[in-house]
Amino acid sequence: MTTARTKNGFAAGRLTVHRSPAELNAVTRALRGAGRKVALVPTMGALHEGHRELIRHARRLPGSTVTAVSIFVNPLQFGPGEDLERYPRPLEADLEVCREEGVELVFTPGVEDMYPPGSSTRLAPGPLGDELDGAVRPGHFAGMLTVVAKLFHIVGPDVALFGEKDYQQLVLIHKMVRDLDFPLSVVGVPTVREADGLALSSRNVYLSAADRERATTLSRALNAGAAVSARGADAVVETARAVLAGEPALQVEYLELRDTELGPAPATGRARLLVAARLGTTRLIDNVPVQLG
Repeated sequence: MTTARTKNGFAAGRLTVHRSPAELNAVTRALRGAGRKVALVPTMGALHEGHRELIRHARRLPGSTVTAVSIFVNPLQFGPGEDLERYPRPLEADLEVCREEGVELVFTPGVEDMYPPGSSTRLAPGPLGDELDGAVRPGHFAGMLTVVAKLFHIVGPDVALFGEKDYQQLVLIHKMVRDLDFPLSVVGVPTVREADGLALSSRNVYLSAADRERATTLSRALNAGAAVSARGADAVVETARAVLAGEPALQVEYLELRDTELGPAPATGRARLLVAARLGTTRLIDNVPVQLG
């Protein structure tokens, strides 16, 4: 399989790379006109095993489906002092991952391709956008939803796949698709973890060896909380909090139990336990499903 830039052509089974939104849109419109479906995996690059799993899910979809991956570090979702400049951008390695996984379309726009001079419109995420991660990262979800909406319009996918590790992001994208009548389905794919439980993240490369070990406290805390779910919501949170307290290097930003739509936790039924914390300058998030009662 080879990498090629095309203006309006498409070769099944061959990876083609597109920078221009108009160029990619023309290709996907032609594919849909020929009866093909398109599955989109939006990423910011630095692809790891979690991204590979998203791609594999897309490739397993029934029917004549073309798998597309976008690689774009979106400046709108980074706040002042965050890691926009140092965020990893190993494009050639990412393209090799796409080749290995059988991806057929890759979209690699530049900032001015996505946000031409004068662009100022942003999508408002609603009240949930100011909670949890939104309370710590003001404006983050407005930037995230804006780029996702643009990707949906440019690519025109039939289905888009996102990881459950960024659970609040997933909930907000589901809501945007419902509220704004996007003609596609959104699929959440369970979090992929290292053997020791650490959730895979492109930001894990920032961790020192010692912090890499400390970071496993997050998943241990969540699993400990989920293990006592029969005792109720308070026991879940208190148990997880006790595990987190055992690692003083962790600066916990939040630990919360919510329902599956991130409203207040129910007394019984399905819920989600979420945590965010910093280790030095690296910010990590994680979550697990919980069955209360």
